[in-house]
Amino acid sequence: MESTILTTLTDQPVGPTLDKTPTGISGLDQITGGGLPRGRVTLVAGSAGAGKTLLGLNFLVAGAREYDEPGVLMTFEESADKVASNVRSLGFDLDELQRKGMLVVLAFRVDPSEITAAGDFDLEPIFAILADAIERVGAKRVVLDTIEVIFGAFGDDTIVRSELIRLVRWLDDRGITAVLIGERGNRGGDSLTRHGIEEYVTDCVIVLDHRVTAEISTRRLRVVKYRGSAHGTNEYPFLISARGFTVLPITSVALDYAASEDRVSTGIPRLDHMLGGGMFRGSTLMVSGTAGTGKTSVGAHMVNSACARGEHALMVLLEESPEQVLRNMQSLGLDLRPWVEAGLLRIWAARPSAFGLETHLAILAGLIEEEKPSVAVLDGIASLSNTTLDAEVTSSVARQIDLLKTRGITSVITALGQGEDVSTVSVSAMVDTWLQLRNIEANGERNRLLFVLKSRGTSHSNQVREFVLTDHGVELVDVYIGAAGVLAGSARVTQQAAERDEELRIAEELARRRRELHRSVIEREAHIVATQDQLDAERTEINRIDLREGHLVADIEADRSTMAARRWADASPHNGETL
Repeated sequence: MESTILTTLTDQPVGPTLDKTPTGISGLDQITGGGLPRGRVTLVAGSAGAGKTLLGLNFLVAGAREYDEPGVLMTFEESADKVASNVRSLGFDLDELQRKGMLVVLAFRVDPSEITAAGDFDLEPIFAILADAIERVGAKRVVLDTIEVIFGAFGDDTIVRSELIRLVRWLDDRGITAVLIGERGNRGGDSLTRHGIEEYVTDCVIVLDHRVTAEISTRRLRVVKYRGSAHGTNEYPFLISARGFTVLPITSVALDYAASEDRVSTGIPRLDHMLGGGMFRGSTLMVSGTAGTGKTSVGAHMVNSACARGEHALMVLLEESPEQVLRNMQSLGLDLRPWVEAGLLRIWAARPSAFGLETHLAILAGLIEEEKPSVAVLDGIASLSNTTLDAEVTSSVARQIDLLKTRGITSVITALGQGEDVSTVSVSAMVDTWLQLRNIEANGERNRLLFVLKSRGTSHSNQVREFVLTDHGVELVDVYIGAAGVLAGSARVTQQAAERDEELRIAEELARRRRELHRSVIEREAHIVATQDQLDAERTEINRIDLREGHLVADIEADRSTMAARRWADASPHNGETL
């Protein structure tokens, strides 16, 4: 949150910026772009119990402790001892600051019933007392709580307006950064204060609101005006806790999150493959589905994988107790207890109705500061919608996602929903990866399917997988898709068995045919060999006949020659006849 920067439509101011005094209140300085206007008067208005006095005291204590700026508190409603006692539990030791000369507390109990108007009314005595206190400690900050107590004793708005203008000018002339605490008016309309004057004569106006919705109290802060400076104009949740006045983390206007290229395993190998190698570090994964689909199991795998890598992890549960989750995950073969005992895993749980939305957000911020996790799981965020309006839940979840992203925390959020629209919290556009788990009913049984609806920045599978919870973790199994549609569970097993039988039948048929062909080939090869032998024998016989014929002719010629020689006859076979 410290790095959140509020910007206007232009990147840089065209002129010199207004000098500001940091309040030391986490979040408020970001909303105001640096703090309250230095040397000017700010009005803090709100109903009873909204936290006006605490904001003023936080402003003074932070100035004394962190910025070496002494301050003066002038209160007209409570004694100094009571004021000091009220904030002692927050670690604000007003008595110690007074002993060190960093704070002056001026308490005046004013009872309007005891005041009798006689003559002209003015604030000169208050100016004198306040001037003495400022000079005594060299005060740079002043809080008046509340000046309307004095004004309320007089019914003349003209005098009230005149004296209020004098007070603001008197503080401005001395360069004091002042906070006037005012009460919300009962006049209706656009009036922010009882007299409807204070908001016009001050340079900065902050309104605190304390509302109750569905029996859950929530607090909001809004900067109504800030002369000379851009500022956040939305309503921002704030919290009064043991840490004092805290404005909760706000949505980053610039959307300047870091975008890591590193991949983080989900702890489910086939899911990592479907996501192109796992999640990007610092991204947000949402798992939606109806009850019993296994959403929490995905988050448990995520933190188990992170702890196995030696990283710190955080689980925030809104539907189950830590012990219940630890027991349930053991049935999947995930023993998270050793990680808890080793300090690598922190599990925090609370009912959604236990706190307001801003408290849940503040608790998350506190847990992140304490544990500094690299992976966080927010389980059951849709349960928050049972206590308040969906729009407020969406805003709160958006701030939680912003908080996690700005810290570079890889996060998994689970939400109860059905179909491609989360019915209770519309946060799908804010997350980087969206997994949907769905139950299907067929053949008298229910099975789970997993879809990757989106995964920004990476190629991902568009195929449906069967989501199976086993005693050794989550398994993603290829579903059967054919003429009968998508088959899962026993229907898939039956179909696979039928396919195996068919494959075996085909294999046996091919083997039989192969044997027949092999036998035929052997027979034909044997026939070919026999035929070849016969051919060779016949060729040999032909050669033998040719040879014998040649020898016969030679013998006949030899015999004739021999006979002719003996007869002293012509050896010509034609007996001398002319041809």
